[in-house]
Amino acid sequence: MKNTSALVRWLVLLAIPLLWCLAWGQGWLDKLEQQSVDLRFTARGELDAPVKVIYVDIDSQSLSEIGGFPWSRSFFARTCAALVDQAHVRAVGVDIVFSENGVAEAIDWKKRVEGNRELARYLLKTPPVVVAASYAAAADRDINGALIYRQLPRLSRLAPGAVGSMPEVPAFRVKESDASRLWSPALIGLIDTMDGGTRVVPAYAPTAVRKYLHMSLELARLYYGVPNEGVKITDGHIDLVRADGTVAAHIPLEERQLVEVNWFSAWKSARNPRIGFSTVYNYAEMLTSEKPEERKAAAEFFGQPDFKDAIVLIGPVDPLLQDLATTPFDQVQPVPKVGIHGNMLKTIVSGKYLRHLPVWRDLPWADFLVIYALALLVAGVAATGVGRRTSLRKITAILALGGYIALAFWLFASAEFVLPLVAPVGAAFTTSFVGVIAQLIEEQRQKGRIKGMFGSYLSPQLVNRMVETGEDPQLGGHDAEITAYFSDIQSFSTFSEKLGSGPLVELMNEYLTACTDIVQEEGGTLDKYIGDAVVAMFGAPIALPDHAYRACVAALRVHHKLGELRKKWEAEGQKWPEIVWKMQTRIGLNSGVCMIGNMGSRSRFSYTMMGDNVNLAARMESGAKAWGAYTMCSEATKLLCEQHGGDRIVFRPLGRIVVKGRSTAVPIFEPVGLKENVSDATRECIRLFTEGLEKYYARDWAGAIALFEKSRDLEPNVPGKTPGVVSNPSLVYLERVIPEAIEEPPPADWDGRYVMKEK
Repeated sequence: MKNTSALVRWLVLLAIPLLWCLAWGQGWLDKLEQQSVDLRFTARGELDAPVKVIYVDIDSQSLSEIGGFPWSRSFFARTCAALVDQAHVRAVGVDIVFSENGVAEAIDWKKRVEGNRELARYLLKTPPVVVAASYAAAADRDINGALIYRQLPRLSRLAPGAVGSMPEVPAFRVKESDASRLWSPALIGLIDTMDGGTRVVPAYAPTAVRKYLHMSLELARLYYGVPNEGVKITDGHIDLVRADGTVAAHIPLEERQLVEVNWFSAWKSARNPRIGFSTVYNYAEMLTSEKPEERKAAAEFFGQPDFKDAIVLIGPVDPLLQDLATTPFDQVQPVPKVGIHGNMLKTIVSGKYLRHLPVWRDLPWADFLVIYALALLVAGVAATGVGRRTSLRKITAILALGGYIALAFWLFASAEFVLPLVAPVGAAFTTSFVGVIAQLIEEQRQKGRIKGMFGSYLSPQLVNRMVETGEDPQLGGHDAEITAYFSDIQSFSTFSEKLGSGPLVELMNEYLTACTDIVQEEGGTLDKYIGDAVVAMFGAPIALPDHAYRACVAALRVHHKLGELRKKWEAEGQKWPEIVWKMQTRIGLNSGVCMIGNMGSRSRFSYTMMGDNVNLAARMESGAKAWGAYTMCSEATKLLCEQHGGDRIVFRPLGRIVVKGRSTAVPIFEPVGLKENVSDATRECIRLFTEGLEKYYARDWAGAIALFEKSRDLEPNVPGKTPGVVSNPSLVYLERVIPEAIEEPPPADWDGRYVMKEK
């Protein structure tokens, strides 16, 4: 049943990352993922430009000085000519679509046509100037009825070998009376991005006429001096090949067409030098001025070293021109989109392309693998373990999840590698959350089951420890090293005669409660009550390395508590007869391997212990009376107690006995008390008694008697001092053991053993 429940739980957990894979594959998480990439740009910071890019801004000042749009194209012709011929820039990109659409018919068409002719004549010289072409999602028609706006052709949407429609390219009205067009053979660069964003651009667009390259790619070609035929396009990349056959730039493509922009800086950054268009144009006009000082000023302006070999981008920046969008570095306030071309150019020249995990057959299988791996790793750590290990595992799971996020940011900053973040982290978090909830439910169910099974005879602390450690109670028998504990009230039959059933039950409940509380406080497990007897075990069902020490401490505490109860009962006067004031209990302990488990019939069973070592513990209890002790234990218990408790407990050797039913002699000991509670007189008594025992083993009966007589006078429990005590170990040797040895001398191979004739 437990395995089935765990299997169902894990099947549910496995379905969660599957849903995240579905959402990832369908693109539902693209916006969130892009935001995570933007965060990585911000964390990485700005990069130094690998190529000089200068922005010439069509800004508010330029519009104020030159006039509102559209301008005469002569402004662009003269500005570009000055930049190329006088400033010696490598190339100029004009982020303006020279369209005749949307131009008011009320303008001065004579001046308009003159400007068109001037720019057309300049472009016919094929200078290193790239003018813009654009696709648009909406379709419109020119005055001849021809469609001139087209949707950007996406190769993934086209059949193999198919081509897309024409973009809107530069058009020039060269006559005032009609709609004649001159389609300039100038360098044309696409300026579109995917879905109007600033993160991904199409490297090229195929049409029936030609393949149109993106403006940044055309500018890169001019920067490297690559001829038109040197642009080699394949499904996976574009190479810019010089005339000598060397590859100037290798541009990897996503989906056979796309390139992701690696943004190098924010728009308003010291890394983006810029100047107003009107300023450049005015200096261009001053080149032909009749005033020498103006020509000199213009020559000095265009002779600035910053211009030489730079790439110049002319584009609209005034908000009224509405060519704005957010970027990874400018997420709050939209900025001019001309920055796309500058950053894309820097990406191509630097070779720092953003890379992703591989895609196979148009499916991101590698991403799916990462999603599942992280989800199962984090959930497997977070949703397993119990008790203290639960907290440690949850911390480990959080660290693992944080480590993956840190890895994603580090790979982006150091290697331009975009590790998927939203789906793996989301899958790991949700899977772990569900797993932890399921674990909590299972833990509560398990805790209830354990409390139901063991709550009646285990201390609450031990039950909680069982739950925390995750040690499931083992059904059936198993071997375990424990210390068995047996206690019995001395002369209990007399109590039954003197007390009625009501008072007897009241007395036993008070006595047994005190004994049980102490046993459980020391980590013991109550096995059963047999009348007045208490049977317990230390070291099961939860293993306790110091079980022997705990059992000895419990025995000493029970005697101390019984002393307090005797005083209480006596103070209650006539409620209790005198025999109650003198109640004593005897305790027997033995340590060793026993069979532990739930035993009984199929319908009724109890958690108990069995085995020879259990029987020996019972013999220790019954034999204590014969040796004048209230607590007696085997040598195994003493040695284990000293191993874990040191010399905290003082023991007295009592001899070597052979209990009924066994043939092997067992050394027996009396736990006298805790070290700090044993008086000097008692220590002296133990010393004399131990020396007397050695004399006894050596068959020196007279020497033994002399020492036992001395120890007898120092015994802590002697007749007349402690109510109800009729014997002690010294008296046992003086009155029974030594006289029997004198009357019937032991054999020559005797090892000091005494054979018990009763249980």
